[in-house]
Amino acid sequence: MVNGLHPNRADAEYRIPNTSSSLTFAPKSHGMKISLNWLKKYLDLPLDPEKIGDLLTSLGLEVEGMEKIEAGHNGLQGIVVGRVATCEKHPDADRLSLCTVDIAGEAPLAIVCGAPNVAAGQKVLVATAGASVLGKDGEAFTIKSGKIRGAASEGMICAVDELGLGEDHSGILVLDETAVVGMPASEHLGLKEDWIYEIGLTPNRSDATNHIGVARDLYAALVVRHGFTGGINLPNVGNFPTGAQTHPVQVIIENERACPRYSGVSISGIKVGPSPEWLRQALTAIGERSINNVVDTTNYILHEMGQPLHAFDLDKIQGRTIRVKTLPAQTPFVCLDEIERKLDAEDLMICDGDSQPMCIGGVFGGLHSGVTESTTSIFLESAYFDPGYIRRTSTRHNLRTEAARIFEKGADPEATVYVLERAAMLICELAGGTIASPVVDVYPSPVTPVRVDVRMSRIRLLTGIDLDMAEIRRVLAALGMPILSEAGDTFTVQVPGNKSDVLREVDVIEEILRVIGYDRVPEPAKMFVSVQASPRPDPAKLRDKVAAMLSARGFHEAMSLSLDQSARYETIAPEMAGSMVRIHNTSNVHLDSLRADLMPNMLENILRNKNRQNHDVRLFEFGKTYHRDGETFTETNRLILAITGRREAESWLNSGREQADLYTLKTEVESVLQFLRIQGWQERASEGQGLEPGLVWARGPKEMVRLGAVSGAWLDLMDVDQPVWVADINWDVVLDFIPARDAETASLSRFPEVRRDLALVVDRSVAYRDIEALASKTEKKLLKEVNLFDVYTSEEHLGAGKKSCAVSFRFADPERTLTDQEIDDVMNRLIAGYESRLGAVIRR
Repeated sequence: MVNGLHPNRADAEYRIPNTSSSLTFAPKSHGMKISLNWLKKYLDLPLDPEKIGDLLTSLGLEVEGMEKIEAGHNGLQGIVVGRVATCEKHPDADRLSLCTVDIAGEAPLAIVCGAPNVAAGQKVLVATAGASVLGKDGEAFTIKSGKIRGAASEGMICAVDELGLGEDHSGILVLDETAVVGMPASEHLGLKEDWIYEIGLTPNRSDATNHIGVARDLYAALVVRHGFTGGINLPNVGNFPTGAQTHPVQVIIENERACPRYSGVSISGIKVGPSPEWLRQALTAIGERSINNVVDTTNYILHEMGQPLHAFDLDKIQGRTIRVKTLPAQTPFVCLDEIERKLDAEDLMICDGDSQPMCIGGVFGGLHSGVTESTTSIFLESAYFDPGYIRRTSTRHNLRTEAARIFEKGADPEATVYVLERAAMLICELAGGTIASPVVDVYPSPVTPVRVDVRMSRIRLLTGIDLDMAEIRRVLAALGMPILSEAGDTFTVQVPGNKSDVLREVDVIEEILRVIGYDRVPEPAKMFVSVQASPRPDPAKLRDKVAAMLSARGFHEAMSLSLDQSARYETIAPEMAGSMVRIHNTSNVHLDSLRADLMPNMLENILRNKNRQNHDVRLFEFGKTYHRDGETFTETNRLILAITGRREAESWLNSGREQADLYTLKTEVESVLQFLRIQGWQERASEGQGLEPGLVWARGPKEMVRLGAVSGAWLDLMDVDQPVWVADINWDVVLDFIPARDAETASLSRFPEVRRDLALVVDRSVAYRDIEALASKTEKKLLKEVNLFDVYTSEEHLGAGKKSCAVSFRFADPERTLTDQEIDDVMNRLIAGYESRLGAVIRR
């Protein structure tokens, strides 16, 4: 059965990866999958899988997870090799065939098969009764003997996807003639159970982006810690064919700074087709999809040796010439994803003899130069590109490909020819091609290996371990870092090209310590602790308590980058753009400023939730904002709350249709301030800073909270199509107003409260806060609470521009029962105040 071939794919490592991410957290490292079976090709590992995982973590390759995977679905239990003895059309179904299949049993099995490619004489894989296979929906089901359209069926002839071996469902899997009838499928395919390690690869580990790199680390640790006496088995290219001249290609590097080395070779007579099962399984184990034998080979070599490759259709290279150069800014280029991009003048391009672009060097292939089903000759590229160029181009065009990830960490400039020969030999083996040119290797200015002087005294000082020179020699030899010379206390080490992060003495010492084990660092006999007085109230503890309180109220915490795009503010909030702190961010040119506001990050999180069908969102985030005034820079701690969608979750107890509004948000902000025991703030209307309408809560001149609806301009910019309510809390100001003393408790009053109500007819311009404030000024001792419980508007009954506010007042005295006369006196003073100051009319 032939796998589907993507006509526009030139090389699997140039794919655009899945960019789904957590809603609130950014990954601390790049996740990489390592197969234990794959490692065993290079190293005879004497430890069990869990101990290997522990060893990897101790070497700085943190194992974030490990998973045992079976060979195919359910270990291919009950799946055997069979031979189709007879095959006839079903008399009552045009798309079904009646087959008899020999599986070396007592009698052939009668099987009804719906595959279009089934035929007599084929060797196939058969699921016998009781075996588990996968349906089209990916759900497992058990094979049972029965009847299909009236015909007996005692098993199933399987396709690749039904066995969990791939995604192809175009027909049954047809085996070669060497397959032994009756042999278990797992044995015939050479499949074994495997362990997959998910490694959190930190940015500095350029040497461990591949299986051989990880195997080298394991080898060094086994030699030093476990007395391992075996070797490490690397691919042999000693019999690489030379002398062919039928398809020579000339390479011209016009930008030697961006491309210090470019190697390549032509291969002719290939036949693009499906990969063998061992290759498909190796890629599937680490989460890669099989494409075809050429693409899969380059992808396999990428994960084996850490060197990205690219295969060009040789017939599409004009003039049989490769030019490595930059092109003028705004030059259009159509990539593999069929998107036309405008090039930057710094983007390194792989062009043909006419200077027509074929590939963004080290990042992404072109639509018209890649390998297709009709390709018969290729030119295979293996190059070393400058990490800075690759990083800037990758981020500029938002193309975070596997190739770019490797190159920007720093590939090995000395490995290009070795990897090229390894890949070319494997392609010839799998695709039937022959080497059609000498290896082209343009290396005008060879990279000088780094040499580092290391002092024994410095090793002892930094590690606390008294290592002797013999052990250090053993460690460095196992790491492939030869000692060039020794003189007294100092020795000189040559760093291999794959360790681009090892540049200083301390880096070499770190390599030594990784291999001998951090657990050998001695613990000090004494520990000294300095005691510091913590501030009261403690900001860190308060932050944790508020976070816990908000979580209990249905909020989720967000954590965003402190970087932002100044372009957002220049059109919508130019007054803020001028005070932004600009940075030179080479890793992502779009994030060119420190954030001046937490709201854009919050809107991004809301959009991410919305795109995943979560429209009812409550988020909060603690973070800093940054501003500049001339040469003065300020950092402000802030807490932002954001609410969008329904006020309450849908339930049979409520309709779930009421949307959150300003009052929903005010309730949550008030709960935060009350939790912190802050009182006595003033409220005023406000506009600007992205909120319309907006409110400000302040105490005196200090603004504590700004809250309101996010403006339509911001919602349109961030592509959010539903109202969002945001409260921006100045956490530094809030901390200033928290009472220093602990809250005092008081016993409940033994005396009853008294409630009185008033209906005030006032102008619609009169706010409730004016009514509340006047009541508090009129009676400070006995009045405990004021509450607005109804608002009525009717021009017919009240008059034009009028409203009726129904307000309740609660009175109490902790030491005695209040009399009606006392309450009446207070109410009369309140009525007089409302009539004289607010022009109120009392409805009686």
